[in-house]
Amino acid sequence: MQKEKHMDKDNRLNSDSLKEAILEYVKKSYKGKIEYLWKSSPNSGIFRHDDNRKWYALIMDIPKSKLGLSGQGDVWILNVKTNDHMLHDILLQQKGYYPGYHMNKGHWISILLDGTVPFDEICDMVDMSYQATASKEIRAQTRPPKEWIVPANPKYYDIEHAFDAADTIDWKQGKGIKAKDTVFLYVAAPISAVLYKCKVLETDIPYNYQDNHLTIKSLMKLKLLKRYQPHRFTFEQLRNKYGISAVRGPRSVPGRLSQALKK
Repeated sequence: MQKEKHMDKDNRLNSDSLKEAILEYVKKSYKGKIEYLWKSSPNSGIFRHDDNRKWYALIMDIPKSKLGLSGQGDVWILNVKTNDHMLHDILLQQKGYYPGYHMNKGHWISILLDGTVPFDEICDMVDMSYQATASKEIRAQTRPPKEWIVPANPKYYDIEHAFDAADTIDWKQGKGIKAKDTVFLYVAAPISAVLYKCKVLETDIPYNYQDNHLTIKSLMKLKLLKRYQPHRFTFEQLRNKYGISAVRGPRSVPGRLSQALKK
């Protein structure tokens, strides 16, 4: 999502322009529509999920004194939810961030909309709050791309030569895997090593296959990105260096292994 900026003469977002830019960002990113709920605070509005009806943002104007700021008049703030206690504490040490006004201060943060916090950063906070309050189904649909190790058994498929004729193949759909994820194909014994890095182009391709060893109900389309020599990431290395004791099904790639695979 392109985060368009509405600048004032000082090349910074002023409060009213910043508010409008946030409303536009939420509308474009999540089809979000602001709801004004309170007669006593007609300028205050909330954004909520359509399915679980949970709030993920609250925008309002409040007296400066409510945030401990000097001077007269009101300021615009945006309340968002955090799901990381460490990040929550770090943000509260930065300019423009305050404990959530009129919200649970252990989970919500108020962002001062006066240009102190950059617009792109505010958008990132909205995204985080959207994820933190979303239903399980929405989180699965909107989560960032992920890296997986996926096993391949050479007894049932000639995986060593799978990419000889083309750089794109269909593969058994792995649970939790979605388009744009990265898949590292681990070839079982006698190879016992990671051989391929692939990008997931498409998932949930209808397919129906079953025999004594294998049942396939859907496929995913994989594009080859990189080949590895069989000695690079053997099972012994995965176990001894990266703590992977077995590769029986799709599993997340640990951070240290992810770094090594990218070298």
